[in-house]
Amino acid sequence: MSEILYIIALSLGSIIALFILTKLMGYRQMSQMSMFDYINGITIGSIAAEMATSLESNFTQPMTAMIVYALADLFLSWFSSKSIKARKVIEGAPLVLLNNGELYRENLKKAKIDVSEFLVQCRVKGYFDISKLETAILEGNGKISFLPKSSDRPLTPSDMLLSPQQDYMVANVILDGKIMEENLKHTGNDEKWLHNQIKAQGAKQVEDVLLATCDMSNQVTVYLKSNQKEAKDVLM
Repeated sequence: MSEILYIIALSLGSIIALFILTKLMGYRQMSQMSMFDYINGITIGSIAAEMATSLESNFTQPMTAMIVYALADLFLSWFSSKSIKARKVIEGAPLVLLNNGELYRENLKKAKIDVSEFLVQCRVKGYFDISKLETAILEGNGKISFLPKSSDRPLTPSDMLLSPQQDYMVANVILDGKIMEENLKHTGNDEKWLHNQIKAQGAKQVEDVLLATCDMSNQVTVYLKSNQKEAKDVLM
């Protein structure tokens, strides 16, 4: 029983340590990871798992190793921000895979990407015909950026000499049946006004609302709670 409690305590400690170290290293670990970030994240996770089950060994050893890896990541991030050459080595340099109708075979080989895989990535992004692409670049984080040809890109308002009104973020004023008081206050409205708005859209009370948003024009959009399930056949 004491061993189980000890494992629980170590597991909670490793979770807290991982959370703190991840916050210190930044959200980049969870989004645009370089190759070093990927390896570093796996290594720290493995050490944390070892720490959680270190019944016989001293738990301070894996904890020290985790801190060292985190500090190394922070140092390399700082160093790469100060040196462009170091940034290219640590984070990787972009590779042009396609440009002006020409596929660069050597760059594809260097990126360890064959033509079939490249075509898959094109289709995933909606380009089923690569002749409609002007440029494709493999970024340092492993993702491919695509630039369509001007004749095949979507029409924009500026192409039609139009100046549409700028869209802004909406405020969530009700979330899962609860009024978000600070957000509602930010819109300049009160609860009485909000109750009138949701009643006009079919909600008898706040608890009936799953989500309600308010835009800059005080236009409220209400999504009611529903127990109905979408038929699965539409996905077959």
